[in-house]
Parts: sequence; structure tokens; C-alpha cells
Amino acid sequence: LDAAKQGDSEAQCQLGLCYGNGNVVKQSYTMAVHWLLKAAEQGNANAQRNLGVCYESGKGVEQSYTTAVYWYRKAAEQGEAYGQYNLGLCYEEGKGVEQSYVDAVMWYRKAAEQGNAAAQCNLGLCLGKGYGVEQSYSEAVMWFRKAAEQGVAQAQCNLAVCYETGKGVEQSYEDAVLWYHKAAEQGYAWAQCNLAICYSNGNGVEQSFSEAVRWLKIAAEQGYAPAQRNLGICYGQGLGVEKSYAEAESWLRKAAEQGDKDAMMALGLL
Repeated sequence: LDAAKQGDSEAQCQLGLCYGNGNVVKQSYTMAVHWLLKAAEQGNANAQRNLGVCYESGKGVEQSYTTAVYWYRKAAEQGEAYGQYNLGLCYEEGKGVEQSYVDAVMWYRKAAEQGNAAAQCNLGLCLGKGYGVEQSYSEAVMWFRKAAEQGVAQAQCNLAVCYETGKGVEQSYEDAVLWYHKAAEQGYAWAQCNLAICYSNGNGVEQSFSEAVRWLKIAAEQGYAPAQRNLGICYGQGLGVEKSYAEAESWLRKAAEQGDKDAMMALGLL
């Protein structure tokens, strides 16, 4: 506190973070913004980025994407990786700035090259879809792998999809299952559903309808519509679980209510 009062920008930044997180002091977003602003105005990149987060979320200050972008840019231009990632995300989503995949990719790449896992995953997505950059599945796989190895569930699932479809990498159901499993164990519903399909079809793993149902249930209970639909089908056909039209209808209806057209069709045929 003394150092912060004397104008030490790093102390001001850390004090702001303490207020934001409620560490040692009573949580106060207003006080967090107060100290982060003092540090940010002195050019502290970490404070600039965190101040941007406050403006984006409206914590301790009136919400403003434009002001968030202002501070993210300040941090990003100093090479702060999270600021670069956040700025890239704003460009991708058109929040506080005119939407631009080209600018999003530029900032994602800067952050990704510094090892920022979230930026690596998003850069991989842009490369895979050809958003703001020439499409390249092989380069997408490279960035997905870097993020996946850092434990990012979405990247693990995307890498698994690449292995399953043979896009940017030699097709391998075994490797697909390996990465689906890593993401599934982190609670990522899309991966859980895809892993269940692998078990159902016996792709890359010994076929097991019971194991497929186990993963479908986990994903379905998270509200993931494709899993709810597939679980409903399993109940309707008695695959990996005792046949139950009541359960089938229940799960199909949940998926249908989310707009899943295949679930609507299956519900009509039940």
C-alpha cells in the first residue's frame, strides 16, 4: 500500500488486483479500478489489460467495449500477450471496434507466438476456416496442438476432429479418441458427445454402447443438444441401456426444445 501511494506502478497494479480478487483486502471493484487506472496511466501493461477487463465486464466502472479496446490496445502494443489476445477477440467479435478477422488474426498470432494458449486455439480456428487468413489445415493443426498440450479443452477437441477427418494431419481414429478423451475429462460437452460416437461406432476404440451412453449422459446433462438427441435414440432402440420410450421422449424433447431438427424428427417418429 505504501509503495502504491508513493506511485510505484507495479505496486498499484498488484493492489488493484488484490481489491479485484478480494485478496488480503475486502473485495472492491471500484478500488480495483482506482489503483489499476493509476498504474495503467503510468504505462503498466498488466494494469492496462486488467483495466480493459474491468471496462469490458462493467466491474467497478460503467461497461464500455470502446474503452476496453483502448486499454487492451495499450497493453497489446507493449507486447502483453493477454492484452493481444483480448484485443484479437474484440476484433473477431466486433466489440468496441469494427469487426475484422484480419486484425483478429494479427493479434492472435502475436499472442500465440508468445505461448498464449487461448490465442493459439483461436488462431487455429481462423486458419481452419480461412477467416482473415489463407486457409491452412496443417497450420491450424500446429496451433491446436500447442494449445491442446497446454490443456485447452476446445483445442484438444478441435485437434481430435482434425485427426478424425484427416484434415491437416494423417487420419487416425486412435489419435482422435485420445484427444477427445482429454477434452471430455475436462467436462467439454462437444468432446464427450464425439467420444460417445466413437465408442458407438467402434472407431479408434473397442465398440461399447454402454460406454457411449455413459458419455452421452454426461454431455446431455450439461444441456448439449446433440448428446440429448443421441441419448434419446439410444433409449428408444435399447442401445447400451434398457429400452425406455419415456426416457427416449424426455431426452429427444430436451434437444428438440433447443431447436435440434433431427431430434424433432426422431420425436415425431417415436
